[in-house]
Amino acid sequence: MTIKGIDVSAYQSATYDTAGLDFVFTKITEGLSYTNPRWAAQRDHAKNKGLVWGAYHYPHMANDPKAEADFFLKQVAWKPGDIIVLDWEGYDTANKGVPKSRQLAYRDAWLKYVKGKMPSYRVGMYCNTDYWLNVDTSSNCGDFLWIATGGKPAGKPGIKAHWFFHQYSTAGDVDHDVANFDSRAALAAWADQEDDMPTANDVAKAVLTLDGVISVPGAPPTNPTWTLSSCVTEILKRVDQVKATEAAQTAAIAKLASLIGSGVDTATVVDAVQKAISDAVVKVSVDVTGPGSEG
Repeated sequence: MTIKGIDVSAYQSATYDTAGLDFVFTKITEGLSYTNPRWAAQRDHAKNKGLVWGAYHYPHMANDPKAEADFFLKQVAWKPGDIIVLDWEGYDTANKGVPKSRQLAYRDAWLKYVKGKMPSYRVGMYCNTDYWLNVDTSSNCGDFLWIATGGKPAGKPGIKAHWFFHQYSTAGDVDHDVANFDSRAALAAWADQEDDMPTANDVAKAVLTLDGVISVPGAPPTNPTWTLSSCVTEILKRVDQVKATEAAQTAAIAKLASLIGSGVDTATVVDAVQKAISDAVVKVSVDVTGPGSEG
């Protein structure tokens, strides 16, 4: 089952028809200088109707992708559940002379940079089947693929890759889309990562409690969450203790061996072993019994 939406730019009204829709994408920027003058009103119209909203940037791929990403991101006071999109296509005069290798590099850099700056948001890519099948080489689309086709039925874009959104028609001068979700609520829950994004401590606990590392027997409770760094530090400390104990035992054995047959009494042997252990850092209580000992 799919749900319906549209994507709009400055060519569309700020009060477009939302009947039967569950989501809307709005063009915000292009290159390093253009901003859609209607984008805020178009966004507000969607949100006032309770629709899931996303925004996209159209690139000039000869430019620095980070600079364009910053230009795009700073236009919006982003809210949890907003969806971020790169409109990856280049048939216009600004892009048609840009080598395909550069276009690929731009896409990868833009998606990585924006996701790094907006980790709790869905950051994905729009492209048509020509770009997906003939320009793309790695199937990198960030968090999701929004695929565009012409003349294909809604929800059947004709590609093998998993898609989240499908632009299937431009009837009535409006781009029509479907989303691969059962309901608006399902789409909204997927889009809003803020509530389910794990914290650093959540990740540490999830990883370390699998084999009980988070509860280090006998360790002082200096860190209530036992992050990975704390656990590694504790492990290294214990390894050093074992090494010191081993060194002490080796020193004691060597000292005992040197005294065999020397005719010294038990007290002398005990003193010698304890001195050897003390010199090896770890103190061990030695109790020697046998001929010549008291008790």
